[in-house]
Amino acid sequence: MSSTRSAKRLKKGGHAAGSASLKKKADTQVGSAPSATHPYSLRQVLWFAAALIAITVAVYAPVRHFDFVPIDDPSFVSENPRAAGGLTWSAVVWAFSTGHTGNWHPLTWLSHMLDVEVFGISAPGHHIVSLALHLANTLLLFWVLVTMTRAPGRSAWVAALFAVHPLHVESVAWVAERKDVLSTLFFLLTLWAYAAYVRRPATGRYLRMLICFALGLMAKPMLVTLPLLLLLLDVWPLRRVTTEAGARNRPGNGLPRNWFSALARLVPEKIPLFALSAVSSVVTFLVQQRAGAVSTLDQIPFTLRAANALVSYVVYLGKMIWPVHLTVLYPFPQDIPALWIAGAALTLICISVAVFRSAGQRPYLLVGWFWYLGTLFPVIGLIQVGIQSMADRYTYIPLVGIFILIAWGVPDLLAGRSGRRVLPVAAGVVVLLCAIAARAQVRFWANGIALWEHAVELTLGMDNYSAHMGLGQVLRQQGRLDEAVAHFTEAVRIKPASPEARRNLWLALSDQGKLDEAVASLSEAVRLNPGKADDHVELGLALSRLGKSEEAIPHFLEALRLNPDSAEVHNSLGIALSGGGKTAEGIQHFREAIRLKPDFAEAHFNLGLSLRSQGQAAEAFAQFSEAVRLRPDNAEAQNALGWALAAQGKVGDAITHYREALQLSPEYAEAHSNLALALASQGHNEEALSQFSETMRLRPNSAVARLNYGKALANAGRHGEAILQFKEVLRIDPKNRTARSALEYLARQSRE
Repeated sequence: MSSTRSAKRLKKGGHAAGSASLKKKADTQVGSAPSATHPYSLRQVLWFAAALIAITVAVYAPVRHFDFVPIDDPSFVSENPRAAGGLTWSAVVWAFSTGHTGNWHPLTWLSHMLDVEVFGISAPGHHIVSLALHLANTLLLFWVLVTMTRAPGRSAWVAALFAVHPLHVESVAWVAERKDVLSTLFFLLTLWAYAAYVRRPATGRYLRMLICFALGLMAKPMLVTLPLLLLLLDVWPLRRVTTEAGARNRPGNGLPRNWFSALARLVPEKIPLFALSAVSSVVTFLVQQRAGAVSTLDQIPFTLRAANALVSYVVYLGKMIWPVHLTVLYPFPQDIPALWIAGAALTLICISVAVFRSAGQRPYLLVGWFWYLGTLFPVIGLIQVGIQSMADRYTYIPLVGIFILIAWGVPDLLAGRSGRRVLPVAAGVVVLLCAIAARAQVRFWANGIALWEHAVELTLGMDNYSAHMGLGQVLRQQGRLDEAVAHFTEAVRIKPASPEARRNLWLALSDQGKLDEAVASLSEAVRLNPGKADDHVELGLALSRLGKSEEAIPHFLEALRLNPDSAEVHNSLGIALSGGGKTAEGIQHFREAIRLKPDFAEAHFNLGLSLRSQGQAAEAFAQFSEAVRLRPDNAEAQNALGWALAAQGKVGDAITHYREALQLSPEYAEAHSNLALALASQGHNEEALSQFSETMRLRPNSAVARLNYGKALANAGRHGEAILQFKEVLRIDPKNRTARSALEYLARQSRE
């Protein structure tokens, strides 16, 4: 059904019939929203709005100094080349076609791109935009409730709790959760548009509501249950289900006996909304499944998911009442006690029965409770996405229902004069306490270290694998390697079968220079997941560095079997074969790497080295030249090309490339030595001696370097210094005949 035809039919059928039925004395009927029952002043609304702005800014002001955190922020913004390129046409096309990060939310991508366009890759700007959206949501929620209920005081209290409840910090202070604040903006705009449509039905108003809903789904598909929420709002506060004699459903009048069937008559007008929800749900499931984000029943059985969902519904309520021990990641439990499951189920059933029984007199209880249950349902975990058992961010919209239930339920419960005096003070105290707790929670989002340290601290004894992994990665990036190794080791203890944990431990140990321990960790990662070609390559390279080329070769061969068209693997295998004395075979793999990837500078360089060792100087020269052309910033290639030129007698050109190598890498000892030899051959003895001296500084235990230095000193007539160098050569290499002969020659010279 198209939205236009639906709106016309509703206008002619539903509301016209509803208006006509007011003239008839029917038991149940559908009508439009009531006129104002609670007068309020614009000044009052503005004062409440100003207070909401002040308290929200006071709580979240620190975010303007915050950095990106290493959870999703790199994927969404800081390390995402599409988002980091700003709002370009190609980026817009990508936003609508990608399933990157396991979600289809093009509007969220466009929001991040617009931020980059304005602020660049600067975290404070992105945080400020998220805060501005949260502030807009707070004010919009307040205004939507005021227009629907005509109760500015209660509406302001709901909006204030929404603004400063600690459970909502995650949605606001985490840049990657832009989808929360952005989708909620369109969620609330949809409610506002719906209320306007109910007051005065028209095709244009219906289309406006439909567009807002579609935009919300394109920011985050969690909004799929919104059509059901609109049916709840039809009961209260829009009061479209009427009682006997056409009286409105006001507290005290009661709902008609068949109110549910009367409500069902309002379902057809929402068919276009349900259709959008269905499409969004299917697209989201397919995208998440394709990305591997949806856990299979083998990984997490449905019975465990259902149990976790029941318990989570109640735990969220507990955290709403007592918002402590909040963290970015709650590990999924391996088992849930049966008593918890039974208690949670009983709690939910009892509350649901109670709100149904009181729906006639207090319909806001029904609306608030099922607002909470319904809007939380898409993320409650029956279709498990990710590794978390629950998440604070999931409560951003759902808790509004509970706030409404409390804001209207408690005043009715304490309807006496004493209650009216105490309630405003109590309400203010609750908001203030939430604001203080939220401000304390905000600081944990300042950076990755603060976030993960807090997560580890709060989940001690819970074996929070992900928290230890996350903290270890951040510590490694900061060079705090001992601490990183400790956390990766703990992650391995928690999940000994995790190749990822062992891979991270290998990286940290490698950074420490503990290559033997690192290789042991990576070997175990390869054993646990033998199908990862990159790990075989890394392990092969590590074994090669340890001088274990024979052990490295099988890993390169396995990587080649897994990825036969990888130029990088052919190049690595060539290095291992050449290092193991199988130079001819190595040359074949270097040539294959170049065939697969002609602009592979490293393969050209390695092929040149192997050809040089085989005495094929001319072809080696060609490969070094190509390596330098492709990578002129490669000091080793510049040095090798210099050697090839010197071998051809082009010493002047060789000196140019040696100097370029040293410009790129001033501590490159081999380039200093080669330059010294070239300069000496050109008669530039003083500069040559200077380069030899620099070589000695960098390689004090190199017998070859000292031997060359000694020869240069002898040629310069500095026999005493030359003798010292030749003696040092013999200390390092007692069997060095050249140094012994040089000493004997200099001794004869001194006697003569």
